[in-house]
Amino acid sequence: MQIYIYNVTNADEFLNNGEKPALQELGPYVYEQRWEKVDIKFNDNGTVTYKVKKTFIFNSDLSSGSDDDLVVVPNVPMLSATSQSKHAARFLRLAMASIMDILKIKPFVEVSVDQLLWGYDDPLLKLAKDVVPKEQKLPYDQFGLLYGKNATGTDLYTMFTGSTDITKFGLMDRWNGKDALGHWTTKECDSIMGTDGSIFPPHITKQTVLKVFEKDLCRTLPLVYQREVIAAGGVPGYRFAPPTNVFTSVENMASQQCYCPAGPPCAPEGTFNVSLCQYDSPVLITFPHFYLADPALREAVTGISPPDPEKHQLYIDVQPIMGTAMKARARVQINLAVSQVRDIKQVASFPDIIFPIMWFEDCVDELPPEMRSLLKLAVELPPVAHAAVSGALAVIGAIVLLGALMCLARAAKRQEKLHLSNPLPANATSTKTGQLNPAFSK
Repeated sequence: MQIYIYNVTNADEFLNNGEKPALQELGPYVYEQRWEKVDIKFNDNGTVTYKVKKTFIFNSDLSSGSDDDLVVVPNVPMLSATSQSKHAARFLRLAMASIMDILKIKPFVEVSVDQLLWGYDDPLLKLAKDVVPKEQKLPYDQFGLLYGKNATGTDLYTMFTGSTDITKFGLMDRWNGKDALGHWTTKECDSIMGTDGSIFPPHITKQTVLKVFEKDLCRTLPLVYQREVIAAGGVPGYRFAPPTNVFTSVENMASQQCYCPAGPPCAPEGTFNVSLCQYDSPVLITFPHFYLADPALREAVTGISPPDPEKHQLYIDVQPIMGTAMKARARVQINLAVSQVRDIKQVASFPDIIFPIMWFEDCVDELPPEMRSLLKLAVELPPVAHAAVSGALAVIGAIVLLGALMCLARAAKRQEKLHLSNPLPANATSTKTGQLNPAFSK
């Protein structure tokens, strides 16, 4: 996994002078991933249940910096709290401002890359854990964009094995025992369906719409055919990517209303609100560099180059006959939707903005050689088998024909010997006259 951090280089000027945030894209910071499926259980209904334990290991050789590099980024816990307080009673906002004064909490923090990803102590979260009622408490007192995701595997997946219906092979049946997320307003939007992105049902066509469920995206993501590709090892495949309107706004596509249960204002063009899956933190996801999003979002900051589909598009290359994913680029950007709250002096000058924090590229470049060989064999075997059968039938036909000719030749020789050993009787009529020999008519 490759991670890119947006380092804020003018935090004071942004807060005090109203300058646009100046961002410096740092990275990639590369982490090797090891996935292990544990607690595997096969069920009677043609499904298998398992957990996935993911371990991330920093690779300094492939990275452009150290995970000890210091970066300045928005204070996500603080800005989440202030943004959520916008519609609360004014005295609560004033009390929040006093608490932040006492704790010396500021809108931007300087942390290492390692801390930003995997967690650091946050005074606001610690306070919330101590004073918030038990039923409302957050499950952690540290903050990290990937906090709690390293060397863990708590989510329970139930997937169809295809043993009873091959068309369901790899499709998700349940996630943590549920067939729906419980966040969105229609069954189609809320249902847990599709695969985990590593494999799909076989016999995929260019008209197939693939579906991938990813809990961190808080939804099922559709993928449509893009073009034909040739993967490593010469295996042919199809490239699938999200449709260009996958994160379109409610104004442009009314069916997106299901993803805006609280009503307007809804997420802007090219963004998706995942706050319901992030403890109500105002987190929006986009594609990197705001690819397919409203250009105004990128123009609100400086330092982010225009999006490039080759670098920022999400896609999966699939072998259509087998349904196997051969290459993938899962590219997602994490942003914080900050609301201006004038009653809280620490953020009074912080405007309404979609603030980019980081983006990552989770990739599979190619399958291992042994898997490529098996996949190529599986793809090429049907035509080879067809040719072999056709050749075998041709050989058998030739043998049968040759045998028939030999039999006819033997019969002709026997008939010739018969004529030579039985000359015509004196009263017999020659067969050359067209009359039958009486000796053969009896």
